[in-house]
Amino acid sequence: MNTPFFISWRYQRGKQKNPLVALIAKFSAVGIALGVAVLIVGLSAMNGFERELNQRILAVVPHAEITINPNANEATINHKDMLISRLKMNEKIVALSPFVSFTALVENGSKLKVVQVKGVDKDAEDQVSSLGKYVQDDGWQRFGKEGGLVLGSGIAKDLEVNAGDWVTLLISQQNGTENVSQPHRERVQVTGILRLDGQLDHSYALLSLPQAQELLGYQAGQISGVELKVADPFKVQELDYSALGDYPQSLYVQNWIAKFGYMYRDIQLIRSVMYIAMVLVIGVACFNIVSTLIMAVKDKQGDIAILRTLGANNGFIKRIFIWYGLQAGMKGCLIGIVLGVLFALNLTSLVQGLERLFDKKLLSDGIYFVDFLPSELHWQDVLLVLAAALLLSLLASLYPANRAAKLQPAQVLSNH
Repeated sequence: MNTPFFISWRYQRGKQKNPLVALIAKFSAVGIALGVAVLIVGLSAMNGFERELNQRILAVVPHAEITINPNANEATINHKDMLISRLKMNEKIVALSPFVSFTALVENGSKLKVVQVKGVDKDAEDQVSSLGKYVQDDGWQRFGKEGGLVLGSGIAKDLEVNAGDWVTLLISQQNGTENVSQPHRERVQVTGILRLDGQLDHSYALLSLPQAQELLGYQAGQISGVELKVADPFKVQELDYSALGDYPQSLYVQNWIAKFGYMYRDIQLIRSVMYIAMVLVIGVACFNIVSTLIMAVKDKQGDIAILRTLGANNGFIKRIFIWYGLQAGMKGCLIGIVLGVLFALNLTSLVQGLERLFDKKLLSDGIYFVDFLPSELHWQDVLLVLAAALLLSLLASLYPANRAAKLQPAQVLSNH
């Protein structure tokens, strides 16, 4: 049992001649534990944001949209069937949905809200996105049967309306002149409330496609554009549109990366910054291990001299203090992992509890794409943090261990 590991274990558990050694060792363990715990919680929050971005953005927002070129002197795509048939030839396009979009005012009593209304076909929209899953109660089924208006919960809250209420749509009329004309007023029933718990709740208003076409005076073949769903949304920029080269109208393509790609880039940037912060925080904590080991070497000079006399070589002495440093680092890591995992698994409910306690929202749904702090623990992150902390502990142990290995019995005895 007299191996370097067990000798270092006895040194860890034994009483130190200098009480400062034990105190600094505790501080280093606490520093490493806090660094590990905070990093696990931070990485779990980033994983949670990425999951919510996938579920609430990519599942709802079309991967790409084809509309009429803004610089063209046309308001609509007039050859819907030709466009759809050509797009269906592309194997990378999984589904598509034609739509009509326009800006309108929604009026409820004295309250007004400017919204971007989109007219869609329910069945086609179900193929392109998971929007219907976020419409409360049976509002999406009612929308498919009865039409009406589906409002984002943020808009509905501002207007103080619920499903089943009636509102007025004010739609501007194009009279071909620069004179302001009386807007067209249309009473519609709110058949559903869309709740995504984020920024999109303030921007969605849906009508049935035929109803939207009728309000704007469009023919059945006239649409504003087509929503596309592709097999791999992260390769949407590689989509080939050569089949539309001789299409009789000038078209414009916009993908989700142009609209929401910055969110992914921000998450990846913050994740990278957190990895750097991990190395710095744990590295600073590991400097305490250096101090602890230097003092421990001085404290155990007599033991080193005895081991030398009994025939222990440099490598044996060095391994004792390397294990000493690794055990100090492991202690902090294990405490940090337990704390980090517990906080990461309960982060959302903890933050919601603090929000209720202080009556203040951490994330505003008018600014962020979610109004809560999501969390998703990945065990590979935990293992990565553990490996990094142990590696830094090992590096911190090398210098004091080398100093211990260079001590000679005669030098120790002369100091006494």
